[in-house]
Amino acid sequence: MSATTSTFATDARCRKGESFVWLTAAGLTAGITMTIALLLFLVYQGLSSFWPNSIQVLELQIDGAPSKVAGIVVDQRTRKTSDGIEKREWQIFRGNKDLNGEAFLFVEEKSITATSSPTEYWIIERMEYGNAIGTPKLYTNTDGSTVIASDTNFTTHINNRIEYVAGKRDLLLEIERKKIGKINRELDKIALAVKGNRLTAEAADSQRQQWQQQYETLALEARTLREEIAKESLQVQTVDDKELTIPLSQLIHFYAPNQGGFFSKLGEALHRIWNFVSEEPREANTEGGVFPAIFGTVIMTLLMSLFVTPLGVVAAIYLREYAKQGLLVKAVRISVNNLAGVPSIVFGVFGVAFFIYSIGSSVDAFFFSDKLPTPTYGTGGIFWASLTLALLTLPVVIVATEEAIAAVPRGVREAALACGASKWQMIQRVVLPASIPGILTGVILAMARGAGEVAPLMIVGVVKLAPSLPLDDISPYIHPERKFMHLGFHIYDLGFQSPDAEAAKPMVYATTLLLILIVIVMNLTAITLRNRIRKKFASNTF
Repeated sequence: MSATTSTFATDARCRKGESFVWLTAAGLTAGITMTIALLLFLVYQGLSSFWPNSIQVLELQIDGAPSKVAGIVVDQRTRKTSDGIEKREWQIFRGNKDLNGEAFLFVEEKSITATSSPTEYWIIERMEYGNAIGTPKLYTNTDGSTVIASDTNFTTHINNRIEYVAGKRDLLLEIERKKIGKINRELDKIALAVKGNRLTAEAADSQRQQWQQQYETLALEARTLREEIAKESLQVQTVDDKELTIPLSQLIHFYAPNQGGFFSKLGEALHRIWNFVSEEPREANTEGGVFPAIFGTVIMTLLMSLFVTPLGVVAAIYLREYAKQGLLVKAVRISVNNLAGVPSIVFGVFGVAFFIYSIGSSVDAFFFSDKLPTPTYGTGGIFWASLTLALLTLPVVIVATEEAIAAVPRGVREAALACGASKWQMIQRVVLPASIPGILTGVILAMARGAGEVAPLMIVGVVKLAPSLPLDDISPYIHPERKFMHLGFHIYDLGFQSPDAEAAKPMVYATTLLLILIVIVMNLTAITLRNRIRKKFASNTF
Protein backbone atom coordinates (compact mmCIF):
# COMPACT_ATOMS: atom_id res chain seq x y z
CA MET A 1 0.00 0.00 0.00
CA SER A 2 2.82 2.34 0.83
CA ALA A 3 4.54 1.60 -2.49
CA THR A 4 1.34 2.38 -4.37
CA THR A 5 0.93 5.63 -2.46
CA SER A 6 4.54 6.57 -3.24
CA THR A 7 3.98 5.87 -6.94
CA PHE A 8 0.87 8.02 -7.02
CA ALA A 9 2.72 10.82 -5.22
CA THR A 10 5.56 10.66 -7.73
CA ASP A 11 3.13 10.74 -10.66
CA ALA A 12 1.34 13.69 -9.09
CA ARG A 13 4.60 15.62 -8.74
CA CYS A 14 5.49 14.84 -12.36
CA ARG A 15 2.09 16.00 -13.55
CA LYS A 16 2.40 19.09 -11.40
CA GLY A 17 5.70 20.11 -13.01
CA GLU A 18 4.73 19.12 -16.53
CA SER A 19 3.42 22.61 -17.34
CA PHE A 20 6.80 24.12 -16.51
CA VAL A 21 8.51 21.62 -18.81
CA TRP A 22 6.25 22.69 -21.66
CA LEU A 23 6.85 26.35 -20.76
CA THR A 24 10.63 25.99 -20.96
CA ALA A 25 10.31 24.05 -24.21
CA ALA A 26 8.15 26.84 -25.64
CA GLY A 27 10.72 29.44 -24.58
CA LEU A 28 13.52 27.48 -26.21
CA THR A 29 11.49 27.07 -29.39
CA ALA A 30 10.70 30.79 -29.50
CA GLY A 31 14.36 31.69 -29.03
CA ILE A 32 15.56 29.32 -31.74
CA THR A 33 12.81 30.50 -34.10
CA MET A 34 13.71 34.17 -33.65
CA THR A 35 17.41 33.43 -34.13
CA ILE A 36 16.79 31.49 -37.34
CA ALA A 37 14.40 34.18 -38.58
CA LEU A 38 17.00 36.88 -37.94
CA LEU A 39 19.71 34.91 -39.75
CA LEU A 40 17.41 34.19 -42.72
CA PHE A 41 16.45 37.87 -42.90
CA LEU A 42 20.10 38.95 -42.94
CA VAL A 43 21.01 36.30 -45.52
CA TYR A 44 18.17 37.40 -47.79
CA GLN A 45 18.81 41.13 -47.43
CA GLY A 46 22.59 40.74 -47.59
CA LEU A 47 22.73 38.52 -50.67
CA SER A 48 19.93 40.35 -52.50
CA SER A 49 21.99 43.55 -52.37
CA PHE A 50 24.47 41.89 -54.77
CA TRP A 51 21.88 40.55 -57.22
CA PRO A 52 21.73 42.62 -60.46
CA ASN A 53 18.07 43.60 -60.82
CA SER A 54 16.67 44.65 -64.17
CA ILE A 55 16.61 48.27 -65.29
CA GLN A 56 13.10 49.53 -65.96
CA VAL A 57 12.00 52.60 -67.90
CA LEU A 58 8.93 54.21 -66.34
CA GLU A 59 6.76 56.55 -68.40
CA LEU A 60 5.20 59.14 -66.09
CA GLN A 61 2.40 61.64 -66.31
CA ILE A 62 2.84 64.29 -63.63
CA ASP A 63 0.55 67.35 -63.72
CA GLY A 64 -0.16 66.68 -67.37
CA ALA A 65 3.53 66.71 -68.33
CA PRO A 66 5.01 63.44 -69.66
CA SER A 67 8.46 62.31 -68.49
CA LYS A 68 10.60 59.19 -68.21
CA VAL A 69 12.71 57.65 -65.49
CA ALA A 70 15.16 54.78 -65.96
CA GLY A 71 16.37 52.84 -62.98
CA ILE A 72 16.04 49.86 -60.67
CA VAL A 73 12.88 49.42 -58.61
CA VAL A 74 14.17 49.13 -55.05
CA ASP A 75 10.94 49.14 -53.06
CA GLN A 76 7.19 49.64 -53.29
CA ARG A 77 5.52 51.13 -50.27
CA THR A 78 2.31 52.76 -49.07
CA ARG A 79 2.47 55.90 -46.96
CA LYS A 80 0.00 58.32 -45.50
CA THR A 81 0.18 62.02 -46.23
CA SER A 82 -0.36 64.69 -43.60
CA ASP A 83 -4.09 64.80 -44.47
CA GLY A 84 -4.47 61.03 -44.00
CA ILE A 85 -4.58 60.02 -47.67
CA GLU A 86 -2.74 56.79 -48.53
CA LYS A 87 -0.37 56.93 -51.48
CA ARG A 88 1.37 54.04 -53.20
CA GLU A 89 4.96 54.88 -54.13
CA TRP A 90 7.83 53.22 -55.96
CA GLN A 91 11.39 53.84 -54.87
CA ILE A 92 13.66 53.98 -57.92
CA PHE A 93 17.45 53.94 -58.00
CA ARG A 94 18.20 56.09 -61.05
CA GLY A 95 21.91 56.73 -60.40
CA ASN A 96 23.60 59.60 -62.23
CA LYS A 97 24.07 61.52 -58.99
CA ASP A 98 26.28 64.09 -60.74
CA LEU A 99 23.40 64.97 -63.10
CA ASN A 100 20.34 64.51 -60.90
CA GLY A 101 21.73 65.43 -57.50
CA GLU A 102 19.98 62.47 -55.85
CA ALA A 103 20.49 58.84 -56.81
CA PHE A 104 17.06 57.73 -55.49
CA LEU A 105 13.63 58.95 -56.56
CA PHE A 106 10.13 58.26 -55.20
CA VAL A 107 7.44 57.98 -57.87
CA GLU A 108 3.73 57.87 -57.14
CA GLU A 109 2.25 54.69 -58.59
CA LYS A 110 -0.78 56.38 -60.15
CA SER A 111 1.52 58.63 -62.19
CA ILE A 112 3.11 55.62 -63.95
CA THR A 113 1.49 55.09 -67.34
CA ALA A 114 3.79 52.38 -68.76
CA THR A 115 6.87 50.33 -67.92
CA SER A 116 9.44 48.61 -70.12
CA SER A 117 12.82 46.87 -69.82
CA PRO A 118 14.98 47.91 -72.80
CA THR A 119 18.06 45.77 -73.33
CA GLU A 120 20.40 48.60 -74.29
CA TYR A 121 20.64 50.17 -70.83
CA TRP A 122 23.81 49.70 -68.78
CA ILE A 123 24.57 50.15 -65.12
CA ILE A 124 28.08 51.59 -64.89
CA GLU A 125 30.20 51.49 -61.75
CA ARG A 126 32.40 54.55 -61.24
CA MET A 127 35.06 55.71 -58.80
CA GLU A 128 33.00 58.79 -57.90
CA TYR A 129 29.33 59.82 -57.87
CA GLY A 130 28.12 56.25 -57.57
CA ASN A 131 26.69 54.17 -60.40
CA ALA A 132 25.49 55.64 -63.67
CA ILE A 133 22.55 54.32 -65.72
CA GLY A 134 22.18 55.00 -69.41
CA THR A 135 22.64 53.87 -72.98
CA PRO A 136 26.25 53.79 -74.26
CA LYS A 137 26.85 55.76 -77.45
CA LEU A 138 30.55 55.86 -78.23
CA TYR A 139 33.98 55.41 -76.75
CA THR A 140 36.81 57.88 -77.33
CA ASN A 141 40.37 56.51 -77.46
CA THR A 142 43.61 58.24 -76.50
CA ASP A 143 44.32 59.27 -80.09
CA GLY A 144 40.87 60.80 -80.51
CA SER A 145 39.40 57.94 -82.54
CA THR A 146 35.97 56.64 -81.52
CA VAL A 147 34.20 53.30 -81.36
CA ILE A 148 30.41 53.48 -81.65
CA ALA A 149 28.05 51.31 -79.62
CA SER A 150 26.76 49.46 -82.69
CA ASP A 151 30.25 48.08 -83.36
CA THR A 152 30.41 44.33 -82.65
CA ASN A 153 33.67 44.78 -80.69
CA PHE A 154 32.35 47.67 -78.59
CA THR A 155 31.98 45.85 -75.24
CA THR A 156 35.16 43.83 -75.78
CA HIS A 157 37.11 47.02 -76.46
CA ILE A 158 35.79 48.71 -73.31
CA ASN A 159 36.54 45.64 -71.18
CA ASN A 160 40.11 45.61 -72.49
CA ARG A 161 40.52 49.30 -71.73
CA ILE A 162 39.10 48.82 -68.21
CA GLU A 163 41.66 46.06 -67.54
CA TYR A 164 44.35 48.34 -68.93
CA VAL A 165 43.41 51.27 -66.70
CA ALA A 166 43.09 48.95 -63.69
CA GLY A 167 46.76 48.08 -64.14
CA LYS A 168 47.63 51.76 -64.48
CA ARG A 169 45.61 52.54 -61.35
CA ASP A 170 47.55 49.91 -59.41
CA LEU A 171 50.78 51.43 -60.68
CA LEU A 172 49.61 54.86 -59.52
CA LEU A 173 48.84 53.49 -56.07
CA GLU A 174 52.28 51.91 -55.90
CA ILE A 175 53.92 55.20 -56.86
CA GLU A 176 51.88 57.33 -54.46
CA ARG A 177 51.61 55.04 -51.44
CA LYS A 178 54.86 53.10 -51.57
CA LYS A 179 57.48 55.07 -53.48
CA ILE A 180 56.36 58.60 -52.64
CA GLY A 181 55.34 57.40 -49.18
CA LYS A 182 58.88 56.11 -48.66
CA ILE A 183 60.28 59.51 -49.63
CA ASN A 184 57.97 61.23 -47.13
CA ARG A 185 59.10 58.85 -44.39
CA GLU A 186 62.75 59.53 -45.21
CA LEU A 187 62.13 63.29 -45.10
CA ASP A 188 60.49 62.85 -41.70
CA LYS A 189 63.55 60.93 -40.49
CA ILE A 190 65.81 63.75 -41.66
CA ALA A 191 63.67 66.31 -39.81
CA LEU A 192 63.79 64.21 -36.63
CA ALA A 193 67.57 63.80 -36.96
CA VAL A 194 68.01 67.56 -37.24
CA LYS A 195 65.69 68.08 -34.27
CA GLY A 196 67.69 65.63 -32.20
CA ASN A 197 71.05 67.18 -33.24
CA ARG A 198 72.11 63.97 -34.96
CA LEU A 199 72.46 65.66 -38.34
CA THR A 200 73.76 69.05 -39.37
CA ALA A 201 71.64 71.48 -41.35
CA GLU A 202 73.99 71.29 -44.38
CA ALA A 203 73.91 67.50 -44.51
CA ALA A 204 70.14 67.56 -44.09
CA ASP A 205 69.71 69.97 -47.02
CA SER A 206 71.87 67.75 -49.20
CA GLN A 207 69.82 64.65 -48.37
CA ARG A 208 66.56 66.54 -48.87
CA GLN A 209 67.64 67.62 -52.35
CA GLN A 210 68.36 64.01 -53.31
CA TRP A 211 64.96 62.83 -52.11
CA GLN A 212 63.29 65.84 -53.68
CA GLN A 213 64.71 64.93 -57.07
CA GLN A 214 63.34 61.41 -56.73
CA TYR A 215 59.99 62.86 -55.69
CA GLU A 216 59.80 65.13 -58.75
CA THR A 217 60.60 62.19 -61.03
CA LEU A 218 57.87 60.05 -59.46
CA ALA A 219 55.37 62.93 -59.44
CA LEU A 220 55.99 63.49 -63.17
CA GLU A 221 55.48 59.77 -63.83
CA ALA A 222 52.21 59.78 -61.89
CA ARG A 223 50.99 62.93 -63.67
CA THR A 224 51.78 61.37 -67.04
CA LEU A 225 49.78 58.26 -66.15
CA ARG A 226 46.78 60.34 -65.09
CA GLU A 227 46.86 62.41 -68.26
CA GLU A 228 47.11 59.27 -70.38
CA ILE A 229 44.03 57.55 -68.97
CA ALA A 230 42.09 60.84 -68.74
CA LYS A 231 42.09 61.17 -72.53
CA GLU A 232 39.83 58.15 -72.97
CA SER A 233 36.15 58.34 -72.09
CA LEU A 234 32.77 56.66 -72.50
CA GLN A 235 29.81 58.72 -73.65
CA VAL A 236 26.42 57.70 -72.26
CA GLN A 237 22.95 59.01 -73.01
CA THR A 238 20.45 59.06 -70.16
CA VAL A 239 16.72 58.41 -70.46
CA ASP A 240 16.00 62.16 -70.47
CA ASP A 241 18.41 62.69 -73.41
CA LYS A 242 21.22 64.12 -71.34
CA GLU A 243 24.81 63.26 -72.26
CA LEU A 244 27.15 61.92 -69.60
CA THR A 245 30.87 61.60 -70.28
CA ILE A 246 32.70 59.16 -68.02
CA PRO A 247 36.53 59.34 -68.10
CA LEU A 248 38.31 56.01 -68.34
CA SER A 249 40.05 56.78 -65.05
CA GLN A 250 36.64 56.74 -63.33
CA LEU A 251 35.30 53.63 -65.09
CA ILE A 252 35.42 50.43 -63.02
CA HIS A 253 32.83 48.02 -64.38
CA PHE A 254 29.68 47.90 -66.48
CA TYR A 255 26.85 45.44 -66.88
CA ALA A 256 23.65 45.21 -68.96
CA PRO A 257 21.21 43.44 -66.59
CA ASN A 258 18.39 43.30 -69.14
CA GLN A 259 20.46 41.31 -71.64
CA GLY A 260 21.62 38.37 -69.52
CA GLY A 261 19.82 35.34 -68.17
CA PHE A 262 20.00 33.71 -64.75
CA PHE A 263 23.56 32.41 -65.03
CA SER A 264 24.78 35.76 -66.37
CA LYS A 265 23.24 37.51 -63.37
CA LEU A 266 24.69 34.88 -61.06
CA GLY A 267 28.17 35.55 -62.45
CA GLU A 268 27.66 39.28 -61.98
CA ALA A 269 26.50 38.70 -58.38
CA LEU A 270 29.61 36.63 -57.62
CA HIS A 271 31.76 39.36 -59.19
CA ARG A 272 30.14 41.94 -56.92
CA ILE A 273 30.62 39.76 -53.84
CA TRP A 274 34.31 39.33 -54.64
CA ASN A 275 34.76 43.08 -55.10
CA PHE A 276 32.92 43.67 -51.83
CA VAL A 277 35.33 41.53 -49.79
CA SER A 278 38.53 42.48 -51.67
CA GLU A 279 38.35 46.20 -52.42
CA GLU A 280 38.63 49.39 -50.39
CA PRO A 281 35.55 51.53 -49.66
CA ARG A 282 34.60 54.55 -51.75
CA GLU A 283 32.03 57.33 -51.71
CA ALA A 284 31.86 57.78 -47.92
CA ASN A 285 31.89 53.96 -47.50
CA THR A 286 28.64 53.53 -49.48
CA GLU A 287 30.44 52.04 -52.49
CA GLY A 288 33.33 49.67 -53.05
CA GLY A 289 34.42 46.97 -50.61
CA VAL A 290 35.22 46.42 -46.96
CA PHE A 291 38.56 44.62 -47.08
CA PRO A 292 40.32 47.01 -44.63
CA ALA A 293 37.45 46.50 -42.17
CA ILE A 294 37.64 42.71 -42.54
CA PHE A 295 41.39 42.80 -41.98
CA GLY A 296 41.12 45.07 -38.96
CA THR A 297 38.34 42.99 -37.37
CA VAL A 298 40.21 39.69 -37.74
CA ILE A 299 43.59 41.06 -36.59
CA MET A 300 42.08 42.88 -33.62
CA THR A 301 40.17 39.75 -32.53
CA LEU A 302 43.26 37.55 -32.81
CA LEU A 303 45.39 40.05 -30.86
CA MET A 304 42.68 40.29 -28.20
CA SER A 305 42.61 36.49 -27.88
CA LEU A 306 46.40 36.41 -27.67
CA PHE A 307 46.36 38.90 -24.78
CA VAL A 308 43.35 37.63 -22.85
CA THR A 309 44.16 33.89 -22.87
CA PRO A 310 47.38 33.91 -20.78
CA LEU A 311 46.01 36.57 -18.42
CA GLY A 312 42.79 34.67 -17.83
CA VAL A 313 44.48 31.28 -17.43
CA VAL A 314 47.10 32.56 -14.97
CA ALA A 315 44.48 34.36 -12.90
CA ALA A 316 42.24 31.28 -12.82
CA ILE A 317 45.10 28.97 -11.82
CA TYR A 318 46.05 31.21 -8.93
CA LEU A 319 42.48 31.60 -7.70
CA ARG A 320 41.73 27.89 -7.91
CA GLU A 321 45.06 26.23 -7.01
CA TYR A 322 47.18 28.62 -4.93
CA ALA A 323 45.01 31.27 -3.29
CA LYS A 324 43.73 30.50 0.20
CA GLN A 325 39.99 30.07 -0.12
CA GLY A 326 38.56 32.72 2.13
CA LEU A 327 36.68 35.99 2.23
CA LEU A 328 39.22 37.83 0.05
CA VAL A 329 39.10 35.22 -2.75
CA LYS A 330 35.31 35.22 -2.63
CA ALA A 331 35.35 39.00 -2.99
CA VAL A 332 37.70 38.71 -5.98
CA ARG A 333 35.41 36.15 -7.64
CA ILE A 334 32.38 38.36 -7.07
CA SER A 335 34.29 41.29 -8.56
CA VAL A 336 35.27 39.23 -11.62
CA ASN A 337 31.66 38.16 -12.15
CA ASN A 338 30.47 41.74 -11.78
CA LEU A 339 33.04 42.96 -14.32
CA ALA A 340 31.34 40.79 -16.93
CA GLY A 341 28.24 43.00 -16.57
CA VAL A 342 29.97 46.39 -16.73
CA PRO A 343 28.98 48.38 -19.87
CA SER A 344 31.62 48.11 -22.55
CA ILE A 345 31.94 51.88 -22.94
CA VAL A 346 33.36 52.00 -19.37
CA PHE A 347 36.20 49.74 -20.51
CA GLY A 348 36.72 52.10 -23.45
CA VAL A 349 37.08 55.08 -21.13
CA PHE A 350 39.50 53.07 -18.96
CA GLY A 351 41.50 52.12 -22.07
CA VAL A 352 41.83 55.77 -23.07
CA ALA A 353 42.86 56.88 -19.59
CA PHE A 354 45.20 54.01 -18.72
CA PHE A 355 46.62 52.67 -21.98
CA ILE A 356 46.66 55.78 -24.18
CA TYR A 357 47.09 58.76 -21.83
CA SER A 358 49.22 56.98 -19.25
CA ILE A 359 51.23 54.14 -20.80
CA GLY A 360 51.16 55.46 -24.38
CA SER A 361 52.31 58.94 -23.36
CA SER A 362 55.14 57.42 -21.31
CA VAL A 363 56.23 55.26 -24.25
CA ASP A 364 56.29 58.35 -26.48
CA ALA A 365 58.31 60.30 -23.91
CA PHE A 366 60.96 57.56 -23.57
CA PHE A 367 61.22 56.14 -27.10
CA PHE A 368 59.64 58.66 -29.51
CA SER A 369 60.51 61.98 -27.95
CA ASP A 370 61.81 63.29 -31.28
CA LYS A 371 58.33 63.00 -32.79
CA LEU A 372 56.57 64.89 -30.01
CA PRO A 373 54.19 66.71 -29.85
CA THR A 374 52.85 64.36 -32.54
CA PRO A 375 51.92 61.21 -30.60
CA THR A 376 52.92 57.72 -31.74
CA TYR A 377 51.50 55.47 -29.02
CA GLY A 378 49.83 58.29 -27.12
CA THR A 379 46.80 58.04 -29.37
CA GLY A 380 44.35 55.34 -30.34
CA GLY A 381 45.59 52.30 -32.25
CA ILE A 382 44.91 48.62 -32.81
CA PHE A 383 47.31 47.61 -30.01
CA TRP A 384 45.45 49.60 -27.36
CA ALA A 385 42.10 48.53 -28.77
CA SER A 386 43.08 44.86 -28.47
CA LEU A 387 44.24 45.32 -24.86
CA THR A 388 41.03 47.15 -23.98
CA LEU A 389 38.87 44.35 -25.36
CA ALA A 390 41.11 41.82 -23.63
CA LEU A 391 40.19 43.42 -20.31
CA LEU A 392 36.54 43.47 -21.38
CA THR A 393 36.50 39.72 -22.06
CA LEU A 394 38.89 38.70 -19.26
CA PRO A 395 36.12 37.72 -16.79
CA VAL A 396 34.68 35.25 -19.32
CA VAL A 397 38.02 33.46 -19.70
CA ILE A 398 38.72 33.43 -15.94
CA VAL A 399 35.34 31.89 -15.07
CA ALA A 400 35.53 29.30 -17.87
CA THR A 401 39.09 28.33 -16.94
CA GLU A 402 38.23 27.98 -13.25
CA GLU A 403 35.34 25.69 -14.09
CA ALA A 404 37.55 23.60 -16.38
CA ILE A 405 40.28 23.25 -13.73
CA ALA A 406 37.75 22.31 -11.05
CA ALA A 407 36.35 19.58 -13.34
CA VAL A 408 39.66 17.65 -13.38
CA PRO A 409 39.18 14.58 -11.09
CA ARG A 410 40.88 14.68 -7.73
CA GLY A 411 42.23 11.15 -8.24
CA VAL A 412 44.26 12.23 -11.26
CA ARG A 413 45.85 15.04 -9.26
CA GLU A 414 46.69 12.73 -6.35
CA ALA A 415 48.16 10.13 -8.69
CA ALA A 416 50.51 12.73 -10.16
CA LEU A 417 51.59 13.92 -6.71
CA ALA A 418 52.08 10.32 -5.57
CA CYS A 419 54.46 9.75 -8.45
CA GLY A 420 56.71 12.51 -7.10
CA ALA A 421 55.53 15.48 -9.17
CA SER A 422 55.49 18.91 -7.59
CA LYS A 423 52.29 20.92 -7.50
CA TRP A 424 53.34 23.05 -10.46
CA GLN A 425 54.39 19.98 -12.43
CA MET A 426 51.02 18.41 -11.68
CA ILE A 427 49.21 21.56 -12.88
CA GLN A 428 51.42 21.88 -15.95
CA ARG A 429 51.42 18.23 -17.05
CA VAL A 430 47.99 17.00 -15.89
CA VAL A 431 45.53 19.76 -15.01
CA LEU A 432 46.15 22.22 -17.83
CA PRO A 433 46.10 19.68 -20.71
CA ALA A 434 42.83 18.29 -19.39
CA SER A 435 41.43 21.82 -18.99
CA ILE A 436 42.29 23.05 -22.48
CA PRO A 437 38.83 22.27 -23.95
CA GLY A 438 37.19 24.33 -21.20
CA ILE A 439 39.73 27.12 -21.61
CA LEU A 440 39.06 27.22 -25.34
CA THR A 441 35.35 27.45 -24.59
CA GLY A 442 36.03 30.65 -22.67
CA VAL A 443 38.22 31.97 -25.46
CA ILE A 444 35.48 31.21 -28.00
CA LEU A 445 32.96 33.17 -25.95
CA ALA A 446 35.46 36.01 -25.58
CA MET A 447 36.09 36.11 -29.34
CA ALA A 448 32.37 36.16 -30.09
CA ARG A 449 31.83 39.12 -27.79
CA GLY A 450 34.98 41.02 -28.66
CA ALA A 451 34.49 40.77 -32.42
CA GLY A 452 31.12 42.51 -32.21
CA GLU A 453 31.96 45.29 -29.74
CA VAL A 454 31.86 48.82 -31.11
CA ALA A 455 31.43 51.31 -28.25
CA PRO A 456 34.93 50.99 -26.69
CA LEU A 457 36.60 50.86 -30.10
CA MET A 458 35.18 54.24 -31.06
CA ILE A 459 37.47 55.93 -28.53
CA VAL A 460 40.54 53.68 -28.59
CA GLY A 461 41.53 53.44 -32.24
CA VAL A 462 38.84 52.60 -34.80
CA VAL A 463 38.25 55.12 -37.62
CA LYS A 464 35.89 55.62 -40.54
CA LEU A 465 38.64 55.12 -43.14
CA ALA A 466 42.20 53.93 -42.51
CA PRO A 467 44.64 54.74 -45.32
CA SER A 468 47.15 52.09 -44.18
CA LEU A 469 46.74 48.63 -42.69
CA PRO A 470 48.36 47.64 -39.37
CA LEU A 471 50.22 44.90 -41.25
CA ASP A 472 51.88 45.57 -44.62
CA ASP A 473 55.12 45.24 -46.58
CA ILE A 474 56.64 48.46 -45.24
CA SER A 475 59.36 48.07 -42.61
CA PRO A 476 58.96 47.20 -39.75
CA TYR A 477 55.94 45.44 -41.34
CA ILE A 478 53.92 45.34 -38.10
CA HIS A 479 52.46 48.70 -37.01
CA PRO A 480 50.56 48.28 -33.72
CA GLU A 481 50.24 52.04 -33.30
CA ARG A 482 48.10 52.52 -36.42
CA LYS A 483 44.38 53.16 -36.36
CA PHE A 484 42.19 50.59 -38.08
CA MET A 485 38.77 49.88 -39.53
CA HIS A 486 36.26 47.49 -37.98
CA LEU A 487 33.14 45.88 -39.43
CA GLY A 488 31.04 46.74 -36.38
CA PHE A 489 31.93 50.41 -36.56
CA HIS A 490 31.52 50.27 -40.34
CA ILE A 491 27.91 49.16 -39.82
CA TYR A 492 27.31 51.97 -37.35
CA ASP A 493 28.86 54.53 -39.68
CA LEU A 494 26.78 53.37 -42.65
CA GLY A 495 23.55 53.17 -40.69
CA PHE A 496 23.73 56.42 -38.73
CA GLN A 497 26.45 58.66 -40.15
CA SER A 498 26.18 58.15 -43.91
CA PRO A 499 25.23 61.23 -45.97
CA ASP A 500 23.20 58.98 -48.29
CA ALA A 501 21.11 56.67 -46.12
CA GLU A 502 19.30 54.99 -49.02
CA ALA A 503 22.51 54.11 -50.83
CA ALA A 504 24.04 52.81 -47.61
CA LYS A 505 21.14 50.49 -46.70
CA PRO A 506 22.26 47.51 -48.88
CA MET A 507 25.81 47.89 -47.55
CA VAL A 508 24.50 47.74 -43.96
CA TYR A 509 22.83 44.37 -44.53
CA ALA A 510 25.78 42.97 -46.48
CA THR A 511 28.32 44.10 -43.87
CA THR A 512 26.20 42.74 -41.01
CA LEU A 513 25.96 39.35 -42.71
CA LEU A 514 29.70 39.37 -43.34
CA LEU A 515 30.48 40.16 -39.68
CA ILE A 516 28.28 37.27 -38.52
CA LEU A 517 29.96 34.91 -40.99
CA ILE A 518 33.44 35.95 -39.81
CA VAL A 519 32.49 35.37 -36.16
CA ILE A 520 31.01 31.98 -37.07
CA VAL A 521 34.12 30.94 -39.00
CA MET A 522 36.48 31.96 -36.18
CA ASN A 523 34.31 30.20 -33.59
CA LEU A 524 34.02 27.03 -35.68
CA THR A 525 37.79 26.96 -36.06
CA ALA A 526 38.27 27.24 -32.30
CA ILE A 527 35.53 24.66 -31.65
CA THR A 528 37.17 22.19 -34.04
CA LEU A 529 40.50 22.67 -32.27
CA ARG A 530 38.82 22.22 -28.89
CA ASN A 531 37.12 18.98 -29.93
CA ARG A 532 40.36 17.51 -31.22
CA ILE A 533 42.17 18.35 -27.98
CA ARG A 534 39.29 16.94 -25.96
CA LYS A 535 39.50 13.61 -27.80
CA LYS A 536 43.25 13.54 -27.33
CA PHE A 537 43.18 13.94 -23.55
CA ALA A 538 39.87 12.26 -22.74
CA SER A 539 41.35 8.78 -22.35
CA ASN A 540 44.32 10.06 -20.36
CA THR A 541 42.45 12.11 -17.77
CA PHE A 542 39.12 10.39 -17.20
